[in-house]
Amino acid sequence: MKIIMLGAPGAGKGTQAKKIAEKYGVPHISTGDIFRANIKNGTELGNKAKTYMDQGLLVPDELTVALVIDRIQGEDCKNGFVLDGFPRTIPQAEALDEALKGLGEAMDYAIDVDVPDENIINRMSGRRACLDCGATYHIVTIPTKVEGICDACGSKVVLREDDKPETVQKRLEVYHAQTQPLIDYYKGQNILKTVDGTQPMEAVFGAIVGILGA
Repeated sequence: MKIIMLGAPGAGKGTQAKKIAEKYGVPHISTGDIFRANIKNGTELGNKAKTYMDQGLLVPDELTVALVIDRIQGEDCKNGFVLDGFPRTIPQAEALDEALKGLGEAMDYAIDVDVPDENIINRMSGRRACLDCGATYHIVTIPTKVEGICDACGSKVVLREDDKPETVQKRLEVYHAQTQPLIDYYKGQNILKTVDGTQPMEAVFGAIVGILGA
């Protein structure tokens, strides 16, 4: 079962990807994790990626795809995997398809967790994070016991720069320009499935399980 998770930043696709991985016993693969693992292990691909990242540059598609393909050939991926945060663009999707074809494989599902921009802005601007221990909260759904104070370590919780409405708006604009075209791309391959991401987390997961099978 080879799955790609799609959805705007803040739609909750990372959470759902982890739940899918857990239920079906397949690895949850994010490009960030792949980069970190390869850099830590000092692999040739990792060292190449590091030269770009150290300069604050995006890792080129060709190298990103090579890292992903290397990862999905791991022993733990023999029953499938969940890709989270990749591909982000049509060229990446095409390169991934081409590489999989070379292995005699293809993606099975692209699941789009669909949430309107307005909901995402409201959802993310309510997030609060502890910069000391990394715990995260939400002023409506997961508030701290004492307002503004982390339950776990007692430090202050803050609205991160990434979660400010104007920053979220910019990230959504990039998403709509670069990543949303993937929805049509996978629709054209008849593997796109859309779930309503405005529902509670468990209901979204229930809808995904309904698509994938129990």
